[in-house]
Amino acid sequence: MEQVLYLGSYTKRESKGVHQIILDTDKKELRDYRLIAEVDSPTYLDLSADKGTLYSISKTDEGGGITSFKKNENGTYDKVAEISAEGSAPCYIHYDEDKKLIFTANYHGGYLTVYKENADGSFTMSDRAQHEGSSIHENQTIPHVHYSALSPDKKFLLACDLGTDEVYTYTVSDEGKLTEAARYKATPGTGPRHLVFHPNGKVAYLFGELSSDVEVLAYEAATGTFSLLQVITTIPAEHTGFNGGAAIRISADGKFVYASNRGHDSLVVYAVSEDGETLSLVEYVPTEGNTPRDFNLDPSGQFVIVAHQDSDNLTLFERDATTGKLTLVQKDVYAPECVCVFY
Repeated sequence: MEQVLYLGSYTKRESKGVHQIILDTDKKELRDYRLIAEVDSPTYLDLSADKGTLYSISKTDEGGGITSFKKNENGTYDKVAEISAEGSAPCYIHYDEDKKLIFTANYHGGYLTVYKENADGSFTMSDRAQHEGSSIHENQTIPHVHYSALSPDKKFLLACDLGTDEVYTYTVSDEGKLTEAARYKATPGTGPRHLVFHPNGKVAYLFGELSSDVEVLAYEAATGTFSLLQVITTIPAEHTGFNGGAAIRISADGKFVYASNRGHDSLVVYAVSEDGETLSLVEYVPTEGNTPRDFNLDPSGQFVIVAHQDSDNLTLFERDATTGKLTLVQKDVYAPECVCVFY
């Protein structure tokens, strides 16, 4: 079977925009890397359900914003619309197909922005939430919003703020107006970066970029509130050099959580308890590259694809669905400046 993977990247050196690559699950290989949409610094991506529309972070001379593309008969994407309404390019994008809203997180500005997708494909900024505050780490003197996406039931918008050690919960109107509903305070110095949910919808896993810890959180779906259940490190005790937590993923069956370490340059694998409330270490796996900024499980769950920002390569692992363990099957696949793996 051939599966299409979409790759977001910086465009400071060799990349020219959004690329795709084919995962051949029979041959167990990545191949046919190609440019499908030319755009400046598409560092994070989202897609419509039918894969016909691609939404990308984008950078401009004025700052940054988002750009949308429509798929053409050649399998590449043509630009439809763009909006540059932020002082610097955002770092995360999430599309709500039901309400035709796009949410972005702006690390440098410390705010999240909501855009409305109009009937003609153009965008209008509908709201912005500016965060305030700081925390104890040297990188936490101001807010740094790093993630904003809907809860599993789409009732709330959740935003991770690395700078303030908080996860904000917002309600979102049909017009894209935000109202704060709750706020979770992580352990000081955590630096909340990304969040994933257990399939049961009752537990979430919060990855701290600065602490290299995962906080396991109980989630109350009625109110959008979180409470702490467990803290577990993503690096071995003997690693005393720099490390920055990056991406976190969970298998579709909820049995295993994976997280990437920049510095230790590894994936950590955790087994998940039946109720989702406890993680236990399975293994650390070298990623065979420098700075594994992002990774993803493929749609089948059989493979894990790791993108390295600084060594310009992808690595392919086969995943054992029973043990969660990873086996290297391909490395040094060319993909410059890649920082997002999406499907």
